[in-house]
Amino acid sequence: MDYQRLGSTGLKVSRICLGTMTYGSKQWREWVLEEPEARPFFRQAVEAGINFFDTADMYSLGLSEEILGRALKDLSVPRDRAVIATKVFQPMSDDPNDRGLSRKHIFHSIDRSLKRLGTDFVDLYQIHRFDYETPIEETLLALHDLVKAGKVRYIGASAMFAWQFMKMLAVSEQLKLSRFVSMQNYYNLVYREEEREMLPLRRAEGIGVIPFSPLARGFVVGNRRKEDLGETVRAKTDELSRRQYYRPKDFEIVDQVSQIAKNRGVSNAQVALAWVLQQPGITSPIIGASKEHHLQDAIAALSIRLDDAELKALAAAYEPRAIIGHA
Repeated sequence: MDYQRLGSTGLKVSRICLGTMTYGSKQWREWVLEEPEARPFFRQAVEAGINFFDTADMYSLGLSEEILGRALKDLSVPRDRAVIATKVFQPMSDDPNDRGLSRKHIFHSIDRSLKRLGTDFVDLYQIHRFDYETPIEETLLALHDLVKAGKVRYIGASAMFAWQFMKMLAVSEQLKLSRFVSMQNYYNLVYREEEREMLPLRRAEGIGVIPFSPLARGFVVGNRRKEDLGETVRAKTDELSRRQYYRPKDFEIVDQVSQIAKNRGVSNAQVALAWVLQQPGITSPIIGASKEHHLQDAIAALSIRLDDAELKALAAAYEPRAIIGHA
């Protein structure tokens, strides 16, 4: 396993991050794996040298955090060897204060997340979205206080417009508060709008990039079809995928991925992830694994170096699209 600094910090994270939205309760999402099914993936990740684990309080309404915490404990992973990231913002109940980035919600959320994870601190606490209803200063002061209290080591952000992120960075600098060290954004071969402003901003500001859905919710692996969606449970039940992808140009990109994969004798997933890993400033793509070969493909992608002709071919069919993920 390769390791890399998270942005301009001294924190070293594995080049592959295991995302845990896949693990929790089928009552939350039909394609989710419940705890007994999820356990082998944590073992596989730890044995491969992955030290970076991403979750969120809203994944299966907290159960994902519980499963991650129990898995690391049962695998005897020392707390100082694991980099645990979780997120706050999304509604956790019908209570109007049980959502967003108010001081009240952030303080309640971190304590509940720590309890579910079975730890005294999280390494990376991320705001899941930009909160249009809460003053930026309130959010940043609350996060800073969590860092000062020792409950959080670093803070990160996720899925917002570049102007919003830059404004938050500016306010934290003005008030001399803890600064965001990472951005978790939507980025893959069929969704590249982040290249316009967010990725250049992060390179300029020394911010780590930990993209989610680097395989476009599985779309680029080649098992989706125009006529009947595809064969997997997620393909048939994931409404977001149907709304976000399935354009003719999206299938053209997948065809190019398939051709390069065939030429190299590897899987589509390895080629698509290798492309993400080779983009400037990418720290650690977040991988959701529901089959044994998913993590194997991710680890194998670390050894693939696409040449200039392949990179050009993969990029050729892309055309601009509407912002998704945080609009």
